[in-house]
Amino acid sequence: MSKRMLHLWIRSEQRKNEKRVGITPQDASKLIGNGIKVTVEESADRIISTEEYHKLGCKIADQHSWPRAPKDAIILGLKELSEDVEILEHKHIMFGHAFKGQTAGLELLQKFKVGNGVLYDLEYLTDPEGRRLAAFGYWAGYAGAAVSLKAYADQQNAKGICGPVNFFKNKEAMINNIRDAFVNVANKFPRILVVGALGRVGTGAIDFCESLGLRVTKWDVEETKNGEPFPEILEHELFLNCILARPGTPIFVRHKCLNSIRKLKIIGDISCDPDSSFNPIPIYNSPTNWATPVVRVNDPNPLDVMAIDNLPSLLPYESSVDFSKQLLPLLLNLNEPTEGVWKRAKETFLKCLNEV
Repeated sequence: MSKRMLHLWIRSEQRKNEKRVGITPQDASKLIGNGIKVTVEESADRIISTEEYHKLGCKIADQHSWPRAPKDAIILGLKELSEDVEILEHKHIMFGHAFKGQTAGLELLQKFKVGNGVLYDLEYLTDPEGRRLAAFGYWAGYAGAAVSLKAYADQQNAKGICGPVNFFKNKEAMINNIRDAFVNVANKFPRILVVGALGRVGTGAIDFCESLGLRVTKWDVEETKNGEPFPEILEHELFLNCILARPGTPIFVRHKCLNSIRKLKIIGDISCDPDSSFNPIPIYNSPTNWATPVVRVNDPNPLDVMAIDNLPSLLPYESSVDFSKQLLPLLLNLNEPTEGVWKRAKETFLKCLNEV
């Protein structure tokens, strides 16, 4: 008996300002060429047009129609599903943010439990050593550094709050925008400290800063292994956190630091996991957004936290193309979900599901 054709269903995103996609038309055509059926939902917001997918052989479905997809279809998306969905019966590939005790994550797991569905969390597609195999991290770091620098510039201009941000056509446009933001800043650029400098996120953050000719203090495991306190962080005007919250992650900035003598003005919490029990910057409690990029946590010596949780969407085309290249080889092996990366991802899901 021949194997049933694998069916990958690329859903449109629910979240406002989310223009990214997990697979580009070119990589979707490679899946089709390897015997995988690909359905793509209509989307007026996606950075790549639906027509481009249709030209390369993808089937097209109505926007947000995935709940009516065949039960054997595997649903690929990026960010959260609509809260209106109460039962999840399909296999889903997405960023679930559900395995670290997050409140919304527990609700999501319950929906999978009721519907007998499966979550292959993109964050947990890893090699045997636990290294992630597909990530937007570089672009999160790149864009996070940009927004944090904008926040500093806006703060220095009469101690203002960072204004809204929007997506950029490309990284060159982003660089020019941030350079222009500093034209009227008296103290010019801040001193910057990056934690997680050797990882994808930190590399992206450093690359953006260095594209403007800025010097960066680069910290990683060696500099943080002895734990807090970290007075050096308070001696920099801008601190960029680029490490994932996990057991053993040290606390970098506590509430008691807010009223201490400090030069720190902006924290860019690029990893952004405020609802996690392992949050290394427990001085704020919810993500910020494009309309309000920062939350002010102290006055009159202002300290603002930037914690946008979909930073790569500020560069939706470049980040989508890069991510698709990483995800493609994994999807080509999706016919064998009982082995390798997909097996590990499912085991992680089932372990967390059993704790709900």
